[in-house]
Amino acid sequence: MIRTVLVDDEAYFREKVRAKLLTYFEDDIEIVGEAESVETAIALIEEQKPDLVFLDIHLTDGTGFDLLDKIPNKDFDIIFITGFDEHAIKAIKVGALDYILKPIDDDEFKEAVDKAIKSSKQETHIEKLIEVSSEYFKGVKKKRIILKTLDNVYVVHEEDILYCRSEGNYTTFYTQQMERIVISKSIKKAIELLSKDVFIRCHQSYIVNKNHVVRYNKQGVLIINTEMKVPVSRRHKDYVIEKIFN
Repeated sequence: MIRTVLVDDEAYFREKVRAKLLTYFEDDIEIVGEAESVETAIALIEEQKPDLVFLDIHLTDGTGFDLLDKIPNKDFDIIFITGFDEHAIKAIKVGALDYILKPIDDDEFKEAVDKAIKSSKQETHIEKLIEVSSEYFKGVKKKRIILKTLDNVYVVHEEDILYCRSEGNYTTFYTQQMERIVISKSIKKAIELLSKDVFIRCHQSYIVNKNHVVRYNKQGVLIINTEMKVPVSRRHKDYVIEKIFN
């Protein structure tokens, strides 16, 4: 059984999660406690040592990230629970963590919990994922993102990404260190991880870091400062030139 704690400042949503867990995962999950604030949650987590924590972003006395900052040993999986908060959702995605939106959709809930059950306590990089998410949430200037491949977890500074190339449901990130990091996300999902003011969709299959572009040539190609070439589609041309050179 996976020992689970529910942390949300609204009793209504704690009860919703409890009911769904009892309905869909009664044989897999044991709820060992509930909390509504940062302080009560810290005490509960330290006492119960759960395998999984459902964690609201905004609590009565702080945020979910404040809570995580105060727990030295994060030996548990996390599923964030949040209302539509664009900044919080982006922070969670950047750290490659899982979340459920309020109001809670049954299918999304079951998918997130199924994933947590299969990977329970196998995420050896959880502290790094939390650190990167927390940095973004708190507005650290030099942003980092988590990129997960089949074999590795990479922590990458955005400024080191030159461009991205997508093929179907996979996107390759090309870095200044000449790494090629392939993740199982479409270009639409990949661009959601990146800063909108720096990364430009210049083609159906390409995203470019505008800070590494040195020129645009007559062949409709952006030249990156490593002499790499990134194509620009006709549909994106005016937008790209406006965003990068004006």
